[in-house]
Amino acid sequence: MISDIKAYHADGKDNQQLEDIVVRVQRRLRRAGLIWENCVADTGYSSGGNYAFLESRNLKSFIPPHGTYKGCPDGFSYHETEDHYVCPQGRIIPFKKVFYETKNQTKKKEYRASKKVCIDCPIRSACLGKSAQEKKFTVTYYRAEYERNIARVNSPQGRYMKAKRQSTVEPVFGTLTQFMGLRKVNTLGIKQANKCMHLSAIAYNLKKYLKFTQKRTKSGAASLRFVFYRFKAVINVILSPYHQLQFTL
Repeated sequence: MISDIKAYHADGKDNQQLEDIVVRVQRRLRRAGLIWENCVADTGYSSGGNYAFLESRNLKSFIPPHGTYKGCPDGFSYHETEDHYVCPQGRIIPFKKVFYETKNQTKKKEYRASKKVCIDCPIRSACLGKSAQEKKFTVTYYRAEYERNIARVNSPQGRYMKAKRQSTVEPVFGTLTQFMGLRKVNTLGIKQANKCMHLSAIAYNLKKYLKFTQKRTKSGAASLRFVFYRFKAVINVILSPYHQLQFTL
């Protein structure tokens, strides 16, 4: 089922819309009594700020990072406790400042060594080039969030989430564009475009609803289910003053 749909202006990137989508969907699901735990999306929604935002909303992200992400320069190792890098020659590259990149308005951290550290380095020319006097580079401010997200994406659960998205979410896009009129939106203005998208989503959900049939068991599982519910009710009554255990089916 489609639980949310909205049109955005084409001059923005997908990752710029994630916060608005998450706040709106999470509020709607909460009103329906549903708990949202995992956020699965494609690489277009990848950014360090989005990873941090999802963690602040108690959501686990399964969003593959974009190809430009690098935790550090090649051959360098990061020491989290001291917040510094160590170069291939064992020299320390300390943290200097946090700043916002003007072009993309992304939050970054700068690491820079002193001239004394690099002046007698045997790989100075290959590492610094012709004009630089000391090693200096920048990395994303959200390195820890990136690494946690990458670990989740590469985990067995992450592979399961990827396969589930490919089998359940991707076909929806094809259905909307091929059969529900979203191949091209022939309207003027963002409000009219939203109307078209909402009508397409309603048509898709109605089609799913018409095909839905409730399966009824013919075995004795139904009686067992009834017994379990009675058992569950009795246990909850006994333990309700302690509020320590919950039983769900």
